[in-house]
Amino acid sequence: MNYGTGLVYLYQSMQPAAIDDTGREDRRMNEALIVDRHPLSQQILRTDVSGMPLEWVDYREAARLYHTGQVAYTCGTTLYRLYGGTCASTGLRTVVDVNSIIATLGHTGNPGNLRGAAYVPPLNNQTLFRRDGYLCLYCGLRLPYGQLSRDHVTPFSRGGHDVWNNVVTACRRCNNAKASRTPEQAGMQLLAVPFTPTYAEYIYLKGRRVLADQMEYLLAHFPRSSPLHERLLRRQCGRVASRADDNCA
Repeated sequence: MNYGTGLVYLYQSMQPAAIDDTGREDRRMNEALIVDRHPLSQQILRTDVSGMPLEWVDYREAARLYHTGQVAYTCGTTLYRLYGGTCASTGLRTVVDVNSIIATLGHTGNPGNLRGAAYVPPLNNQTLFRRDGYLCLYCGLRLPYGQLSRDHVTPFSRGGHDVWNNVVTACRRCNNAKASRTPEQAGMQLLAVPFTPTYAEYIYLKGRRVLADQMEYLLAHFPRSSPLHERLLRRQCGRVASRADDNCA
């Protein structure tokens, strides 16, 4: 079986362990629990072989990387177990355990490795709002995506640009009240200073439902002085304190 045929066959025959009907009952129960705890929609964090974060991949791309021998090592928890077809010569069925973090071989030109020139990620509202924690940085209200907008601290009419260091999340009311003025001119105070995310921070901002072990891994690659690093650490400490209070109750 050549690579192309084998990959198509693997994709077509892959199934989560929860619907496998072979093997012992207790093994099926354990595998089903893995799938139930982490649905197949859960993203996997891919890194280069040195451990620098690269991107988020889905379970199909992860299976391809395992199948082609590009996974150098894995970290974190096992998300789910995938089954492929049964080999005619050995009678063994293909099994792939997918971890939450996988390091892959090869040279990728990872922007996170840049030292001299700073990496500037693309700017869009989704990552901007996540950077600011879905807070209006003028009134402090936390609002859903549809009620937020992008505000330019220094407006275009006064020489401002559409760049990370000049944009903040604002509710529509505050954005309209500020209009084409600077915060000082409008008598409005910013609650935080806008900043440009690093590549590792941008990977986090793009993630959907980032798991605790993935978060811990990404945090280790954030600058210590990063406002995002500080905010996420406070959130983690708050959750730990909340669980401790629940245990004491």
